[in-house]
Amino acid sequence: MEGSETKVHFFPIINGLQKMALYETKARLYLIGSNITQTKFRVLKIDRTESNSLNITDDKVEYSHRQIKELLSMINEGNRAQSGQRLVNGLAKTVSAFGIVGFVRFLEGYYIILVTKRRKVAVIGLHTIYKVVDTAMIYIPNESTKKNRDDEPKYVRLFQNIDLSSNFYFSYSYDLTHSLQYNMAPPKDIPVELLTNFKVPTPCVGEVEKAEDFLNMSMNPKDQKEEDTKEPAEKTCADNDNQTTDPQKKDSEANSSTKDEKEKKRKFMIYGIRNTPNKKYVWNSYLLKPVEKCLHPAWILPITHGFVAQSNISVYGRSFFLTLIARRSCRYAGTRFLKRGANFEGDVANEVETEQLVWDAHVTSLQVGRFTSFVQIRGSIPSHWSQDVSKMVPKPPITFDVMDPYAETAGKHFNELLRRFGSPIVILNLVKRRERRPHESILNTEYCRLIDQLNITLPPQFRIQYVAVDMARINKQKDENVMSRLSDIAYRAVKKTGIFQSSAPYYSHHLNPNAHYRHMERTSTQGDHKFGSRKNFTPNEPFVRKQTGVVRVNCVDCLDRTNTAQFCLGKCALGFQLYALGVLERPALEFDSDCVRMLEEMYEDHGDTLALQYGGSQLVHRIKTYRRTAPWTSQGNDIMQTLSRYYSNTFSDTEKQNAINLFLGVYIPSEASVPIWELSSDYLLHHSLSRGVRPCHNRSTTQWWDSALLSDLPMPLEETRKSVSLLMPVRNQEPKIDLYTDHHRPSEFCVLSELFSYQMSHSVRDYMPNFTTDESPFSVRRRPGKRQEELSRNQSSGSPSQKNPTMTGQASTSSTASSGTSSTESEASDEDELSVASASSDVEEDITPTLSLVSFFPPMTETYGEYLHEPSRPDNTIYKRYEQIYKATNGPLSKSAKTSGSVGAPLVLIQRSSFCLDSSIETDPPTVPRRSKEIYSNFVAMAHRGPQPPANRDLLMYRKFASFS
Repeated sequence: MEGSETKVHFFPIINGLQKMALYETKARLYLIGSNITQTKFRVLKIDRTESNSLNITDDKVEYSHRQIKELLSMINEGNRAQSGQRLVNGLAKTVSAFGIVGFVRFLEGYYIILVTKRRKVAVIGLHTIYKVVDTAMIYIPNESTKKNRDDEPKYVRLFQNIDLSSNFYFSYSYDLTHSLQYNMAPPKDIPVELLTNFKVPTPCVGEVEKAEDFLNMSMNPKDQKEEDTKEPAEKTCADNDNQTTDPQKKDSEANSSTKDEKEKKRKFMIYGIRNTPNKKYVWNSYLLKPVEKCLHPAWILPITHGFVAQSNISVYGRSFFLTLIARRSCRYAGTRFLKRGANFEGDVANEVETEQLVWDAHVTSLQVGRFTSFVQIRGSIPSHWSQDVSKMVPKPPITFDVMDPYAETAGKHFNELLRRFGSPIVILNLVKRRERRPHESILNTEYCRLIDQLNITLPPQFRIQYVAVDMARINKQKDENVMSRLSDIAYRAVKKTGIFQSSAPYYSHHLNPNAHYRHMERTSTQGDHKFGSRKNFTPNEPFVRKQTGVVRVNCVDCLDRTNTAQFCLGKCALGFQLYALGVLERPALEFDSDCVRMLEEMYEDHGDTLALQYGGSQLVHRIKTYRRTAPWTSQGNDIMQTLSRYYSNTFSDTEKQNAINLFLGVYIPSEASVPIWELSSDYLLHHSLSRGVRPCHNRSTTQWWDSALLSDLPMPLEETRKSVSLLMPVRNQEPKIDLYTDHHRPSEFCVLSELFSYQMSHSVRDYMPNFTTDESPFSVRRRPGKRQEELSRNQSSGSPSQKNPTMTGQASTSSTASSGTSSTESEASDEDELSVASASSDVEEDITPTLSLVSFFPPMTETYGEYLHEPSRPDNTIYKRYEQIYKATNGPLSKSAKTSGSVGAPLVLIQRSSFCLDSSIETDPPTVPRRSKEIYSNFVAMAHRGPQPPANRDLLMYRKFASFS
């Protein structure tokens, strides 16, 4: 953001409380929080005498290390009690922690939940993301005030069924609830003139800097005038403090006056901001609700649930970090069969936002680094449908609970997507389209009706784009390839939404533009359609690319098929991201490269984690299943995962759903209410409209979107009108915004092998073959199983196919992914422009090929690209020369030495190179000539004196050079 003469820079405010210690007395709990260097402290006092209320005192004062020790010793002395002839300490340390999860109460008193163990799992620039490893739940009231309730232990056990050590993440400086594009966007609700003209107050001697000095969001012109009147007094106070009679200081001030004049010309303001987290992805929002308004923001730690993974793509030694972040929504959250469809507020089940980030690890600053990201989402079909789990069948029948003729629920859902992501919204529906017995296909019909209903009144340029692909049936057909079909759709979808790029495009992309990448240059920040043309390009172009719109993927469960489709989208987006970073010549990646194999494993872990959270088991149909490269041994694993998912859905999902409702505050225990385990259903808890909380028709059925949306589309409304919870002026390298010290921690000792960068997955160490001459992570590797993979892929070209899945490496689950569908039916062409029509073809007869030794053990040329052969004559000559050097160094063996076994004195070779005889223990310093010292001293002095006129010798050399031209 730029003003008339002043540039404004925004930096995130670091949560200052990263280490905590809980002390207890008989009457109070004292929670001491400190920053990472343990130089600033804050104190929370929690009353333990009342069991029905939570009384917390936050004095909002920062203490030094000496002051906090004096305070603790004073509390200890005041609470000491004499027991017989010995003194008992009145202050005892209970536990050490890294943050507060929240406070919760069931039927008795409140509990405090603290993060006791954490683990670093990812870095984004200088921001660190941690995973919760262990927590502690401590009862606050004293035992003397405790009132026993029979159901209290049951609620505690039910609450602890939510394993906080499983896939819960937080960060002290980065907002995990928003995308990178949103986090890097400046606040838009404050005029630029107000920020550039704001005067930072400098407190006088003895004056205490108050929190009210922060720039409030509701600042009005009257407040600005009052601050302008205070400015002369502040200047006189500062002048009195800076008065001195020291002549040396006067000379230094005179020398620095020229620097001040230059700095005034390039003046810039620095502001620290704290984003307002998206409550949809804050899983401890209900736990923080009792203290959110009364505590200092440094105590508040939002925690998200989902998946985070990071890997290092090494391109000839240059590292590019690939990060995958999945945020699970806490609204309408639950288990597989108990949470289907959507509620009346438009919140869908199993909604997860997945963000893929790629950035150059050599520049870690978000302001000057090169960062890219791509966002996609998954979620259930936004309609009121469910499955009856009372009957123990593998696939319960699908029923519609409430008919929605005007698509109000779907309208609320897509209205939120337009607000958050902009347009276009591309829907990739993977539900089965044709079945002998209608099961999933009824959802497909209803989904098409909802989209058509919503697009009637939406302007044509912003309409929702719908694509339907029956993955299960395509995978059963022998002349079709699911991955190629999805890759084509993913390419067209990514071209429509674009990716986010934090920096201006490379100049080479404009000199030699790529036809596949040129279309995404329309997503410039100012919406210029000529953006990217050679005529309008300047090297200092401030534009950045932004993603407008999102791809929404779904199937019935949003697990197996959805994860494979998201992998195809991520692979296509990764090609565009690496091209934008200047790594690839064209935005395309091959499946069998090290980079794509790394991405595939990340999406496999991503899918397994989300499937365990929602379905109770890992993925059944994996990416390798649809690629037809899974080994035949995966058949047993698929069967076990199917049985595990069936057992979890039948016997344990009800208790897990009750635990989620209790943790998120959907159900609040009380003595007058029925216990949650006695409720027959939680339908009324998640559907507020059924309880009469809101009227049925509170908005127009034709204009289902917000009126302010159309003026900002295709850009998202939440980004174009971004507001922050705190904005305050700060100085450069202030601890509140000093991410370098917070990330690198120069005050701590550490072992290099234990750093996160060494433990991160690496493309060279973990994926590159041991015997290869091509170190590029984008080269196609020929593996021993490649031949079987090609046999299954070449079916479309007329090559014979194999019947036996144990020979092809195809998992048995790939043939049973779709039930009740005839393999002789041809896939109907999709009507949307994104889809690809598949030509109908007759089913060829199965011909079993003859098996040979070469099919199982391919030659060395196909596996490694090289073959052993006789050395050439020049190679033999070089080898003999090395052999002669070895013999000359050790010396010839005499006859007496051969008989006695002793070795003669070796021949000492005289070193004639410029390198000295150094060792690992002693090193001689190099000799620096006088001329080199003068050049270095002149270079250092140039920083103080400025550039000097060239010497006469240099001028003569330049004139001689210019005369040749």
